[in-house]
Amino acid sequence: MIFFEKIINSFVNFFGNMSSFLLFPMILITFFVAITRYIFDFGSIALQELIIYLHAFVFLGGIIYITHRNKNVRIDIFYNKFNKIKKNLVNTCGTLFFLLITSTTIILTSFDYVLQSVILQESSREAGGLPFVYILKSFILIMAFGLLLHGLHFLLKNYKK
Repeated sequence: MIFFEKIINSFVNFFGNMSSFLLFPMILITFFVAITRYIFDFGSIALQELIIYLHAFVFLGGIIYITHRNKNVRIDIFYNKFNKIKKNLVNTCGTLFFLLITSTTIILTSFDYVLQSVILQESSREAGGLPFVYILKSFILIMAFGLLLHGLHFLLKNYKK
């Protein structure tokens, strides 16, 4: 159990650190693209696609990190008034009926989609675009797998208590 927990924590921390680290380059590249496009009348498809890739990594990696750290947004009308046992019950039911089912569905429905993209080494349809669309699509599976791992970790941790 401790080994499993260490693996999940390192996985989650990697995505959390990378998501926060990539925000600043994403902002700089967005600023650069806007300046070059509107002031110098020059556009780069590759840079515009790089911004999309960075957004995907930041958001999909951030979802894993935020969910694992229990910092996700909740509607706290009732939840704040619950005692620890009721909060744990709500979190366990949410994990079982929403998180695990949703992440499993995403994995099952997107696996062939991502696999085809990887096999074909799919690249951008735009001239001058990035040749790594298959990496972008694989973020979907990574996010769903990370959420599934988090859900299993959460259930095992609560079962021990």
